[in-house]
Amino acid sequence: MALSPLRKESEMTIDSHLSIAQRVQAKTRSTKRTYLMIKRMMDLVGAACGILFLSPLLLVITLLIKLENPKAPVFFYQTRVGINEKKFRMYKFRSMVPNAEDLLKDLLHKNEIEGAMFKMKHDPRITPVGRFIRRTSIDELPQLWNVVRGEMSLVGPRPPLPREVAEYSSYDKLRLRVKPGCTGLWQVSGRNELSFKEMVELDLEYIEKRNLLFDLQIIAKTAKAMVGSDDAY
Repeated sequence: MALSPLRKESEMTIDSHLSIAQRVQAKTRSTKRTYLMIKRMMDLVGAACGILFLSPLLLVITLLIKLENPKAPVFFYQTRVGINEKKFRMYKFRSMVPNAEDLLKDLLHKNEIEGAMFKMKHDPRITPVGRFIRRTSIDELPQLWNVVRGEMSLVGPRPPLPREVAEYSSYDKLRLRVKPGCTGLWQVSGRNELSFKEMVELDLEYIEKRNLLFDLQIIAKTAKAMVGSDDAY
């Protein structure tokens, strides 16, 4: 009996996922200690230099956020899921109203991206200052402290929320086999214009290909995207 086109496509997808999963698992097991040591040194030096040289900008953003709402905190933190599903506290500049998390449940039905992630281009919770720092990704700069602490890397998959991971398939969880990053292949390949599925595929592609040169290329593309991208919101 001939298989239907949908069944053939489904079986091809399963075979493809198994092949990718095997390659990712093999890659993470065989990653050279030298690469991981140099990557950690690059993270520490890069994060320290970033905090030092960007300190005037960090101060200006701090003042703008405080002037916009003197009673609200400047920084925002969330519990995120890192390498091997280990949870940590991730820092960002606050770009939304103080009660943004409480308002989320009323906006979930307006999610503009498929899969285990929430994105809304015209999110009413975002403040005027917040819209600017999100568009330029300046709101992400406090994550350099997470890099110093060793919870994140400069380059790696986006660290998901626990509620997102609760919806992950075993295939999706492959992206949690490496340390999450401040930027990554997904962020420089379309970011919010991409679907959750496309994000997972790009993260797994990064894990398969990762090396120091690839990391440096992504960092360079990130710097360019911060000043000329319209797909961050």
